[in-house]
Amino acid sequence: MKLGFIGCGNMAQAMITGILTQKVVSPQELIVSNPREEKTARLKDEFGIITTTDNKEVAKQSDILVLSVKPQVYPAVIKEIRDEVSSEQIIVTIAAGVSMEAAERQFGKEVKIVRVMPNTPALVGEGMSGLCCNEYVTEEEFDRVHKIFESFGKAEKITENLMDAVVGVSGSGPAYVYMFIEAMADAAVAQGLPRKQAYTFAAQTLLGSAKMVLETGQHPGELKDAVCSPAGTTIEAVNVLEKKGMRSAPSPRPGAHRCGTPDCRCPLQRRGCGWSAALSSFRG
Repeated sequence: MKLGFIGCGNMAQAMITGILTQKVVSPQELIVSNPREEKTARLKDEFGIITTTDNKEVAKQSDILVLSVKPQVYPAVIKEIRDEVSSEQIIVTIAAGVSMEAAERQFGKEVKIVRVMPNTPALVGEGMSGLCCNEYVTEEEFDRVHKIFESFGKAEKITENLMDAVVGVSGSGPAYVYMFIEAMADAAVAQGLPRKQAYTFAAQTLLGSAKMVLETGQHPGELKDAVCSPAGTTIEAVNVLEKKGMRSAPSPRPGAHRCGTPDCRCPLQRRGCGWSAALSSFRG
């Protein structure tokens, strides 16, 4: 199986590192194109993958082709490669706001498309991806793509109408979590904890808490209640966060849409997100 990537930004690099670390394909079975060679240099030096600046060459050689470019670049890239793409290839799109129908329309022919929203923790083998496919993709082909994304984290099959929600909760989610870690660490530093230790305490606390949710199967509210002693400091802090609007912060708010894809309906991306305001309570 030949796996190709057009584009080598942060998300692609995280995926490629995860795929090669987990030995899903060999370096000789992976080909990557990018207009700037320096973007692919690290991966070429570290793993020995095939790199090029020619998108058409990647399209010709790939059994599974990942379009890992910005949403606004999709029309130009698809126009460039569409004559090289056959009905037997699987096209994987990872751009927020680009529907399978829109991608197929740009190819101008029937194309097997698997739409995926991964996230950057793929770099450390802890990614979270949501996948859906169009009617031309067989179950066996979908499973093949699904296994690729499972190799560097968890992957769930969803329907396309839920993809925008996935963008908000996991695609963009790491940025919100990093803000939360930074805010918690800032609060600890304000109370005298050295910066490096503060990041360790905050990050490990989120890691452990996330594992509790995934591995115990308990509702997050139950786990939260188990930490909150009556009249204790934790429930007092929880009350402050509630008043600051932390729980409602991820809900849609009026704001501008700046991702460059008119099709995108992600509530956090399109209407704005109040996380930063809520998290300021840790710094205040």
